[in-house]
Amino acid sequence: MKRAVVLLSGGIDSTTTLAIAISEGYEVYALSFDYGQRHQIETKAARRVAESLGAKEHRVAKIDLRIFGGSALTDDVDVPKKRSDTEIAHGIPVTYVPARNTIFLAYALAWSEVIAASDIFLGVNAIDYSGYPDCRPEFIEAFETTANLGTKAGMEDKHFQIHTPLIKFSKAEIIRKAVKLRVDLSLTHSCYDPSPEGFACSECDSCLLRLKGFREAGIEDPIRYAKK
Repeated sequence: MKRAVVLLSGGIDSTTTLAIAISEGYEVYALSFDYGQRHQIETKAARRVAESLGAKEHRVAKIDLRIFGGSALTDDVDVPKKRSDTEIAHGIPVTYVPARNTIFLAYALAWSEVIAASDIFLGVNAIDYSGYPDCRPEFIEAFETTANLGTKAGMEDKHFQIHTPLIKFSKAEIIRKAVKLRVDLSLTHSCYDPSPEGFACSECDSCLLRLKGFREAGIEDPIRYAKK
């Protein structure tokens, strides 16, 4: 069976991507990160998801991006709330974590070399998202080139491929795809600023995009919100 490393945050996009990789016949190795993010609860969601979908293995890499800060997710900066669709769609928000996907993909690439996997799956989306530069197709293509230039496996003609099956999906389309694949979306977590009990805030960009997606998909969001 062909192997793949799947980056798994525990959110809807990465969870659906994991389900897609499994449906395509891959033996999946899920990789999550505890990077000092304020919403560390997402790693618990990732564990639930990996177990539910049947990942061959799930690892949580512990790194600390708080040493650099520069983001509302890793620094003492307020998470933006109640932004309009127009505000979310323009500019790079303060929730952007500098070089996060570059770092995550580098870890995924290292694990791929060790387990002789040629495929890496990443749940980035370039339609309903917060404008992060490391979610764009151009970035993914550039990293794939780097992966094949800078690894022993690449030098031995074992070509790496970065799969982004949701890159052109709207959030509603991603949700419908997850439902079609029988993903339990109640296990997922998206909120950037959850309550102490772990409930989603309903007001950060991630919550607003999630709620919009469920609304447009005509499906009820199964998770709990602190307020809605």
